[in-house]
Parts: sequence; structure tokens; C-alpha cells
Amino acid sequence: MTTALITGSTAGLGAAFARRLAADGHNLVLVARDTKRLREQATELHDRHGIEAEVLTADLATDKGIETVADRLADRRSPVDLLINNAGFGNKGRYLDVSMADELKMLKVHCEAVLRLTSAAAGAMRERGRGGVVNVASVAAFVPRGTYGASKAWVVQFTQGAAKDLAGSGVRLMALCPGFVRTEFHERAGMGTDNIPGWMWLDADKVGRGGSRGSGARQDGVHPGPPVQGADGRHQGRPARDARRDHIQNGPQVRASVGRARAQPEDNGAVRPDPRGTEAAP
Repeated sequence: MTTALITGSTAGLGAAFARRLAADGHNLVLVARDTKRLREQATELHDRHGIEAEVLTADLATDKGIETVADRLADRRSPVDLLINNAGFGNKGRYLDVSMADELKMLKVHCEAVLRLTSAAAGAMRERGRGGVVNVASVAAFVPRGTYGASKAWVVQFTQGAAKDLAGSGVRLMALCPGFVRTEFHERAGMGTDNIPGWMWLDADKVGRGGSRGSGARQDGVHPGPPVQGADGRHQGRPARDARRDHIQNGPQVRASVGRARAQPEDNGAVRPDPRGTEAAP
């Protein structure tokens, strides 16, 4: 039986991935800050699906938290076959309205943690000749969205580059780029969503199913999720031929109006930073 480690597992897309993978018979390592919620989630998934669910409390906004998860990923005695880097959060406010501390915390969670955890997992997987990594990005990677969009663009570029370098090793990497997904993300970050039409919203469980399917695809570096299109039908931010090749659609196409929406498209059930630090999952 294979084992998947999910950061940000207790809400949003992370919880959807956990439900999907448990239903498919995978053992899980659930990562978040809130130990109580983690234990409740682990118990529910074990009782419902008969899988083993390990709890790992970690704050990915800290070096200690990242190291804790990296050590678990590198454990050869209890290997992880699939890593899902899902943890993240959104800041309310425009550039210069957000504190530098919160901006740097976002880069820590969205970029540094993804780099270090992917490296820990991929190193062990390459030794075994098999494994997969799903890095949750966003359609915000393809539109100007300040530090948030820039961090998600980094996730996409990093994942594509790593996938290329690991081609033929048996390790597959994928960047997941969903749009507006119904999770706690916007409410917790204090973002209004009244201006976002209903057809643009995706269901977290459907995105989780699509991401799980994509992680087993024969292509590396694919981007499941609704493509961002301009009004003329061209994909924004990248050549249309690349978008057609890389995208696996999980829902309605997101057209140019996504760039005008005030809220950030997000997907991973993350939270705005609070004095306790950013959760590996809410």
C-alpha cells in the first residue's frame, strides 16, 4: 500500500486530496499546525476507509516545521510515495499595504517550503526509481497578483524545471493550477467574492480527483485545472500550444474576467497569517 503526505490537509483542497486518496486505499501522512484537527481528520479517514493516517504537526512558516516534514519525507524506513505540497495562504491588501513580515512569510511557505520538501521527497524517490510530487499553484500564476501571484508563478516554473531535470528517473512532478475553489480561503483571508460569477467556482473534491489523476499521468509538469483564457480564446501568460498540452480541465474555462476579480483565485484552504504563525494547514 502506498503512502501520500499532504501539507495543509485539514481544509480546502488538502482535505479533498486526503478524502480522495484515502478512498483509493492510500495510507496518509497528514501535516498541519492544529494537532486536534489533524487527529480528528486521521480518525475519520481511518474509520471510514480502513487506511493508516499518521499525524505530523508542523508550521511551514518556520525552519523547524519545514525540517520536521523534510525529515519524514527522507525516511527510507517508511517511504512516502506521493507528496502534495498544498499549504499556503493569502494576504488581504495590495502591494505596500501588506506588512513585510507577512510578505516574507508567504514566500517562506509558498516557495522555500515547496523547494525544500520537494527536494527531500524527490531525492528519496529517485533512489527508489518511483514517486510523485504535486505542487499546488494557482491560475494566479498567470495574471498579475502581487506577491501571491509571483509566488505561485515560481511554483509553476520550479516544478516544470525539476520535472525536466528528473525525466526518466521514475519521479513525476506536477503543478496544479486551479482557479476559484469553494474553500475557507477567501473568508479567512477577509476577501470579498460577491463579484465572482457562480460559473467560475470549482468544487474542491472535483479538483482533488483531477489532481490525483494527473499525478499519475505519463506527462511530467502538467497543470490540471481550468485554463485562463482571454476574450479572444488565447491563454494568458503562456503560448496557447503549451497550455493545450499541459492543462487537464477540471471545470469551466476561466476567461478574462478572472483578471478583473478583486479576490485571489485559490484553492488550498489556507489562512491569513495570525500572531501564532502560518499553518501548514488551517
